[in-house]
Amino acid sequence: MWTLGGIGFTAPVLLWALLALPALWFLLRAVPPAPIRRRFPGVALLLGLTDDETQTDKTPWWLLLLRMLAVAALILGFAGPVLNPQERQPGQGPLLVFIDGTWADARDWPRRIDRVAALLDEAGRDGRPVAVVQATALPEAGLPLQSAEAWASRLAGLKPAAWLPDPAALSDWAGALEGGFDTFWMSGGLDYEGRRDLIARFEAAGTLRVFESPRPVLALRPAIFEDGAIRLTALRAGPGETSEITLAATGRDPAGVERVLARVPAGFEPGAAEVTADLVLPPELRNRISRFAIEGVRSAGAVSLTDDSLKRRRVALIAGRDDREGLQLLSPLFYLQKALDPTADLIDGALADIILASPDVIVLADVATLSAAEAEALQDWVERGGLLVRFAGPRLAASYISRDAEDPLMPVRLRAGGRTVGGAMSWGEPKALRPFAETSPFFGLTIPGDVQVTAQVMAQPDPQLAERAIAALADGTPLVTRKRLEDGQVVLFHVTANAEWSTLPLSGLFVQMLERLAVSTRPARPEADELRGTTWVAETVLDGFGEAGEAGNLPGIPGERLAEARPAPDLPPGLYAGEDRWLALNVIGPDTALTPTTWPARIPVEGLAVARETLLKGWVLTAALAILAADILASLWLSGRLRGQRSGAAAVLVLALMLPRGAEAQVDDLALRATTQVVLAHVLTGDARVDEVARAGLWGLSQKLIQRTSIEPADPIAVNLETDELSFFPFLYWPVTAAQPIPSPEAYARLNRYLRTGGMILFDTRDADVARFGGASPEGRRLQQLARPLDVPPLEPLPADHVLTRTFYLLQDFPGRHTSREVWVEAAPADAEQAEGMPFRDLNDGVTPVVIGGNDWAAAWAVDAQGGAMFPVGRGYAGERQREIAYRFGVNLIMHVLTGNYKSDQVHVPALLDRLGQ
Repeated sequence: MWTLGGIGFTAPVLLWALLALPALWFLLRAVPPAPIRRRFPGVALLLGLTDDETQTDKTPWWLLLLRMLAVAALILGFAGPVLNPQERQPGQGPLLVFIDGTWADARDWPRRIDRVAALLDEAGRDGRPVAVVQATALPEAGLPLQSAEAWASRLAGLKPAAWLPDPAALSDWAGALEGGFDTFWMSGGLDYEGRRDLIARFEAAGTLRVFESPRPVLALRPAIFEDGAIRLTALRAGPGETSEITLAATGRDPAGVERVLARVPAGFEPGAAEVTADLVLPPELRNRISRFAIEGVRSAGAVSLTDDSLKRRRVALIAGRDDREGLQLLSPLFYLQKALDPTADLIDGALADIILASPDVIVLADVATLSAAEAEALQDWVERGGLLVRFAGPRLAASYISRDAEDPLMPVRLRAGGRTVGGAMSWGEPKALRPFAETSPFFGLTIPGDVQVTAQVMAQPDPQLAERAIAALADGTPLVTRKRLEDGQVVLFHVTANAEWSTLPLSGLFVQMLERLAVSTRPARPEADELRGTTWVAETVLDGFGEAGEAGNLPGIPGERLAEARPAPDLPPGLYAGEDRWLALNVIGPDTALTPTTWPARIPVEGLAVARETLLKGWVLTAALAILAADILASLWLSGRLRGQRSGAAAVLVLALMLPRGAEAQVDDLALRATTQVVLAHVLTGDARVDEVARAGLWGLSQKLIQRTSIEPADPIAVNLETDELSFFPFLYWPVTAAQPIPSPEAYARLNRYLRTGGMILFDTRDADVARFGGASPEGRRLQQLARPLDVPPLEPLPADHVLTRTFYLLQDFPGRHTSREVWVEAAPADAEQAEGMPFRDLNDGVTPVVIGGNDWAAAWAVDAQGGAMFPVGRGYAGERQREIAYRFGVNLIMHVLTGNYKSDQVHVPALLDRLGQ
């Protein structure tokens, strides 16, 4: 192939013919020899006459140029022009296309698949056997060599995994490879254990080429909650230039609709491999967050699921003395209860019982002396990650706790003072608070001017006192002290929890300080020993793209296995449920660091861009023919043959060739769209809003069918009953409106033919079935009018053993946005009986032609362009469960339409009985 810039020619020898174009120009411009002059007197009779047909003595220059262009286009077309010609050396022998296939590949997955397709195309032209292998889904042994065409048809089914390859499995597989082969490695850009051994093995087998995206891999660590803020840390594999990202917190709003609740920007500095951003949210909003993600990055590594650590915390309140009857405001726990009740679950009881309940925080209000057993149990609880908050008071001031030696359950030693109650200090003038230091968890809080302290317990001067003081009075006296105790911490307020010693409990600052402390210690992830003997069930799992989906029938996971926190094929990342709590398993752990790949200089590394060859021969020859046609028309016009009546005929012919096919083309397009794939359709009602909801509902149902079944519907189509053919569609959704026009007799003829030939129509009055199928609602009356000319069989409420209750999911309710139980279907035969050993009757053998209800299913299925629900369904979890059952009913409907009474076959009885628990 000879190339000229970005264009190559497969038969360049033909280009020599272009040298003949100048000669052809002069040949066509040559003037015929001058005629011999002979005088003839009779010519005088012709003077004054005009010739109807004239012919120029020379060809116009623009016509010559047109002909030159046509000849040049023919020469170029037959020379075989190719756009973006690829210079390559034909390969020989087996070829391995090795794909990392991890979550790091997900961001550029479509480009990777395009690159693999181009490589397979080259291998197919060379006749090479090919094996495509994913590191996260290794074959049992050896290379699964097949033709390039066979692998090309299976590329669409390849998906990235949400975990890294297993080093042991990689080593075993690579060690079993035999013979020579070349390798094209589609690298995800992330280093992992066992990769260097693979490089050595592939190089030993043949040549190795690497294809890798230049974009860095991004990931998100689990959120850390410190000092009242959610700390998010984003990672990138290797240093790079300055780049900005946005971190989003997603959860359900009060209506139960999942949406982005908060966003925070973050920016990588030049050369930085990580960036941290703090997000401060009210507790109510924080409790709703289900996951954090890097916006615009489609990868499981860029998603961090949350578990119980963000939810309402369990706080135990214990007072050192009983409440004084009638003096509620003097109770040591009154202000604590008011401050914590909106954001925490409060528990009380004996200290020994409370520790067994594993609260997140224990508050001791003026509790001085603990028994040895209580102190030991409490210290062990704190060391395992608990937060102990203590308040001073008369009892603590009068005691000798933490005087000579620091008590393990006190952050500092206390001084004996001049007070008769045991060493508390008092002043003639109340003291105000000093602004909080940057190292304090209270930093940034505004101190009201009316917060004053009149008494407190004093801390002994110690070397650690300055670093343990997190709040102080204006004169520098510590007001709140804190110390770490293994994985937990102990905090002491040097004043009472009520208003006896200070006005702090009367202010909003008191609530804010407690909130900061309550979230400053995130419960540590349980160790393997703590989870031993427990079983966890996956509720939600992440795929390689970071999309959350149902866990399906995954088996339970032992607690000690879950504690390892290493995602694998049998332990996918997701949200796992135990007996009384949830644990999130994320792709990225709190200590994960991303290491970019490094390749030896001898190995060529290419990008993912694909410059595909484009054959231009057909286009150039078509252009040559178009130029020749223009030449013919120009010649006819110059000769006068396109004038007069002939001009009209020629114009009609040209317009006929240029005009589109019109309505026939539209019909053919509808038929093509509706028959090449399964398509769900809805009937146009004339109400634009109702029609839009119907379309969005069927689109949402189509997405669920794609995710959960082998059915892959195309985009929904709106059907006009008066003009469109119905036989293309297996299912029609007909939302009934009160003002909907009655179809014409021709439309009813098509509808009856559709129902008789196996089609199904779902009539939805969208009125919560208040009309009870024929009552007084406007939609119910319109449905009666619409259905009267239809050939509808006898109907009955959907029985519990109808095949619609088990075509895919086992269902007993069929809600949409409303929850009415009444759904009408074709009545069962009068002689239908339940055979012995069967859990259901032998009902009609076909598909019910109509299903009638009023639950507004389309509104429950409807999703917007971003994939979020368009309408709320119910409230909270119950509402989302209702939406899920609505989706399941839709799946059952479509499966019933496409498979009939397949699920009535006796071969399914054992499985159905097992699932029914009989």
